[in-house]
Formats: sequence, C-alpha cells, structure tokens
Amino acid sequence: MSTVIQHRNINIVTLLQGETVSAQCGPGDIALVQDADGWWTNFVGDNGEVDSYDQPFDSYNKALWTAKAAAEFSAENE
Repeated sequence: MSTVIQHRNINIVTLLQGETVSAQCGPGDIALVQDADGWWTNFVGDNGEVDSYDQPFDSYNKALWTAKAAAEFSAENE
C-alpha cells in the first residue's frame, strides 16, 4: 500500500512496486516511484498527465526532499 505525506496541502505519494501513478494519485499529487535506475519524482497534472525530471535520484531521501521543495514552490504560487 502506498504511503502519503502531506506537505503544504500537496500529497507526496510513495508507490510500492507494481502500483501505478494513475491508480494511486490525483491531480496535483507528487508520486515517488522506484525502479532499477533509482527514485523518480512524478508530478500529476490537472488532467492526469504525468511529468517527471529527466533523471531519477539515487536515494529516496533526495527524491523526497525534491518533492517537498516542489510542494513549497507550488504552495507559494497559489
């Protein structure tokens, strides 16, 4: 089961293996997904589209801190 952290009213969702962004996240959420290359930070748009950075992070903590920074930035622009 995925884990959800709320930061600045934005859900940061850590997905488990086999879970999909579309099934676990909604618009405005940030999804952290691990694969063989590392941890990907995915951003869910208003229409369910998913965007991410060009490269994964080498640790969960780096991906999480990046997601928190993005949540801070998003909260400031609302």
